Amino acid sequence: GPYSKYASGITEKSVREAEDELTRLNDDGIIFTGFTENGYPAMLKECDDPPIGLYIRSCSPPEDLWKTPRSISIVGTRDVSSYGREWCRRIVSGLAAASDGRPSVVSGLALGTDICAHIAALEEGLPTIGVMATGPDIIYPYRHRNIAERMVQTPGCALITDYPPGTAPLAIHFLRRNRIIAGLGEATLLIESKLRGGGMMTARLAFSYSRDVYALPGRVDDVRSQGC
Repeated sequence: GPYSKYASGITEKSVREAEDELTRLNDDGIIFTGFTENGYPAMLKECDDPPIGLYIRSCSPPEDLWKTPRSISIVGTRDVSSYGREWCRRIVSGLAAASDGRPSVVSGLALGTDICAHIAALEEGLPTIGVMATGPDIIYPYRHRNIAERMVQTPGCALITDYPPGTAPLAIHFLRRNRIIAGLGEATLLIESKLRGGGMMTARLAFSYSRDVYALPGRVDDVRSQGC
């Protein structure tokens, strides 16, 4: 609008800089898709606070990533137990065998539950989406780079983020990216969680978006299952 405080920033110079950045990103296999473009996921548009756009790394076109009939977000503690890992794998295996449509698995590429969900999805042939809390050019944690690259090279899989290139993995970024994990899932499954944590926040966000929320039962005296 005419009174926007951002209007003065839209200059010929800034447009050229943006064009140069998009060209560099495309050369690196990273595509930016805006809210109004075909490659933007419809599930996020249903949320109250969707990102204005997404940076996507994938061997598949952005518009092909969201064609699976269903999607489920799997989240939980970084300190996942052997019980949590085993049931994460078994649940993903069960989803892969579903007769009414194989879903995509969404998670956050983090330690523990997240990476377990991604690996299980890859092993079962399910598409999986990693929502990053960094810029598209930074894999965090670095130890997951091989799995991340495998996702990028697998059709139907992707790494996505709403943070621009060069964004570091700050704590606040992980909290903000949880809304995207919750928003992309038709349902959210909490594997293990303490009473507070990112998994609990993602589950609450999913509930606020009127999505189904499921929790894996655990021992009543296990601190990692208190949130569930």
